[in-house]
Amino acid sequence: MSAETAVADPSARLTPHMLSHAAWVTHDVEATADFYMNIMGMELASTVIDDTIPSTGDPFPYFHIFFRMKDGSTIAFFEAPGLPARPPVSHPAYDIFDHIALQAETREEVDQWHRWLTSKGIEVVGPTDHGGLIYSIYFRDPNGLRLEITYPTDPDWNRHSAKGQADLTMWNEGKKLAIAAGRDVSQAMTELIAARRRKP
Repeated sequence: MSAETAVADPSARLTPHMLSHAAWVTHDVEATADFYMNIMGMELASTVIDDTIPSTGDPFPYFHIFFRMKDGSTIAFFEAPGLPARPPVSHPAYDIFDHIALQAETREEVDQWHRWLTSKGIEVVGPTDHGGLIYSIYFRDPNGLRLEITYPTDPDWNRHSAKGQADLTMWNEGKKLAIAAGRDVSQAMTELIAARRRKP
């Protein structure tokens, strides 16, 4: 099958099988390993040590570490000596929106995580019920990465495709109308959300 056929035929689209890993930078791999192995209960799955980045050829030494969850997916980190600290974020939303969510097996397990993390002196936000969709708590790892432990209270929470397409269209059109009218986009979208919330 040609690439053109694969793109033209929706039934033949390529879709990833699963999450292999998500990776971030750490400045303290020792503290990171302690957190994910002893607090989060993950197994150290694999490591890579090299002085060149294989994908780009950039010449700097690094330590790459992976921690495995129950389904085989992993979370990973890079430590590179001498790497400067990240610059401060330009808006607090970046520190809230950027996160990774890890799924628990039951709603009760989310509460168990809350008690466990709190007992270890980790500040936890929640639990939060997201409109009957998911039930979650939030906290940070030693690198400042925001983590979420969640359980889907709606078993079909990630299968609302038709609603998702309608919401995406509404959002994009709302922004375009606000820009065309010379309005403050944030204010216009706040009003759009309020109007949507008032609908029966």
